[in-house]
Amino acid sequence: MTGRFDLPEPDAFTRTYWDAAAEGRLLIRRCGACGRAHHYPREFCPHCWSEDVTWETASGRATLYTWSVVHRNDLPPFKDRAPYVAAVVELAEGPRMMTEIVGAGEPLGPLAGEGAGLSAGAELEVAFREGVPVFRAAPRG
Repeated sequence: MTGRFDLPEPDAFTRTYWDAAAEGRLLIRRCGACGRAHHYPREFCPHCWSEDVTWETASGRATLYTWSVVHRNDLPPFKDRAPYVAAVVELAEGPRMMTEIVGAGEPLGPLAGEGAGLSAGAELEVAFREGVPVFRAAPRG
């Protein structure tokens, strides 16, 4: 354990996911039997239970499904980031994932106290912080 609660501890199965994230790619799993994508990575499809699942690079596009501004978290390094925005996003490929919303490559900081203008359905794009996928507002246009 690194003493940090925001960095992954990859195992033999998840190493592919975390190695791709370290390279700036978001992976999801897609089922060859039913065709549905899912996230978090599992060795079987949570929809039809098939083991015919493969890795796929996601587009990195998502919409904001829901969020909460976290004002207090005593675990390192979250304590120094508060307030921050914990969120669930819906990936363009369909699955939802838990993440953090950041602004301009940095946590929203004091702006988070007012929700930083977030709204359900806001268009987002993936970014990576220390090999961990986070999301930020997608450029308009």
